[in-house]
Amino acid sequence: ADLVLGAEVFNNNCAACHAGGQNSVINERTLQKGALEQYLAGGFNVEAITTQVTNGKGAMPAWGDRLDEFEIAAVAAYVFDQASGNKW
Repeated sequence: ADLVLGAEVFNNNCAACHAGGQNSVINERTLQKGALEQYLAGGFNVEAITTQVTNGKGAMPAWGDRLDEFEIAAVAAYVFDQASGNKW
């Protein structure tokens, strides 16, 4: 997946609530690896992140009707890369 596109999609759509890998709505549910391992349905992997972005959950809206499949794949890969490498 295209991490440059993923960063762009993240900054344009996700950063309002998840700037710096944080969560402005539910503080403990950040995009840090440990929080994703704990809270993300399906475990810490790109597929689970893709599902969350596409379908939403709880306070997080679904983006499947706003972003195309390439944008979703890119942003999921970007979030996984950022969390895996402790880059937030």
